[in-house]
Amino acid sequence: MRHIAIIGSGPAGYYTAEAAQKAFGEEVRIDIVDRLPTPFGLIRFGVAPDHQSIKAVARRYEKVALSGNVRFCGHVSVGQDVSIAELQDLYDAVVLATGAPHDRPLDLPGADLPGVYGSAAFVGWYNGHPDFAHLDPPLDGRHAVVVGNGNVALDVARILAKTEAEFAASDIAAHALAMLMAANTEAITILGRRGPHQIAMTPKELGELGRLERAAPRVDPADLPEAAADALLEPGMRKSVTSLREFAAIPEAFRADKPVEIDFDFFASPVAILGEGKVEGVRVERTALDADLRSIGTGETYDIPARLVVTCIGYRTPPIEGVPYEHGRGRFANDKGRILPGLYCVGWARRGPTGTIGTNRPDGYELVETIAEDIGDGGGKAGRAGLDALLEERGVRIVTFADWQKIDEAEIARAMKGRPREKFVSVEDMIAAHRD
Repeated sequence: MRHIAIIGSGPAGYYTAEAAQKAFGEEVRIDIVDRLPTPFGLIRFGVAPDHQSIKAVARRYEKVALSGNVRFCGHVSVGQDVSIAELQDLYDAVVLATGAPHDRPLDLPGADLPGVYGSAAFVGWYNGHPDFAHLDPPLDGRHAVVVGNGNVALDVARILAKTEAEFAASDIAAHALAMLMAANTEAITILGRRGPHQIAMTPKELGELGRLERAAPRVDPADLPEAAADALLEPGMRKSVTSLREFAAIPEAFRADKPVEIDFDFFASPVAILGEGKVEGVRVERTALDADLRSIGTGETYDIPARLVVTCIGYRTPPIEGVPYEHGRGRFANDKGRILPGLYCVGWARRGPTGTIGTNRPDGYELVETIAEDIGDGGGKAGRAGLDALLEERGVRIVTFADWQKIDEAEIARAMKGRPREKFVSVEDMIAAHRD
């Protein structure tokens, strides 16, 4: 029997478990360990609450989770309840599928002012993540600045701009919805240090901004390249740039009926966060592109008022004591997923924060081929029984997938009409829900 422990219950973790099932059949036991009582990681806490169709991929993971040789071990903290070294002693393979849940820091003067948030924290706040449910973002100001030119930046801007009716079918956290509906936001600026041809925004997410009830996007036509240059772009990017051109052509009469403006400020790089004791603005330097399409500062600066700043500039995997780590790339040091004998990584923990949810599937299958090559028929380790004995000795009670299903049922039962669920936003409430 082969024993595999997967740390992290997000997409990378479940795709890896699925691949191991297919590779080893009944000759494998897989424990998926997560520090939270709820599975699915990024699907639950990272995907925008108004993107329920994307969250539906969790049904595929549920099928894996309900298999006889896969077990969800929730509410178990690696590094606190059990160490990596102990897991290596118990399992033939330990796979780190921890994702990249930490924000890359904004290394600018004033970045530590109250009112500056990384996207992991801000998205976690409106998605009901227990680590961020306590946040109190300042939504009393008229201006917000979002730094970044990817889909997360679009998510943040869209969530700030929506009406309550537009959240009707979402699972946005109740505390966040109440604050957003009381907000005074009138202007949202999306800063991008390069131009429209260098964005990382997909057509679907851009298209959504053009259909908001109370907000209209704005693009300065002067920032757009000659239309003929779009022919050199790959089809998806071409569609995205087409949306930007449509935003630039929106007539002012249409904007007059929209109280919120979402302004795309291209060729703009923040150089300082301004304010005394709180965020009051962002100093921005105008940029240009060099021959290699890298942004370079021009020396021209201007200030944008802001009460809230959300930085969507990337993520990093948190280091784990004793595990080699690449600080420059924000991921575990690895060679095609191998870290140390018996220790592996997959997904964003392996590659860094790149690709989509689906990108993790081939990554997981490729890693399992490596694991199969390394462990053969297994090394006769204790596996699940050994972990249970260790955790029982330490007074740690596992939250199983059946326990999660009780939490899930309780969240669905407490949802307002038309909404899929009302999340519990504290670990204590999650534990109480399944024990009750």
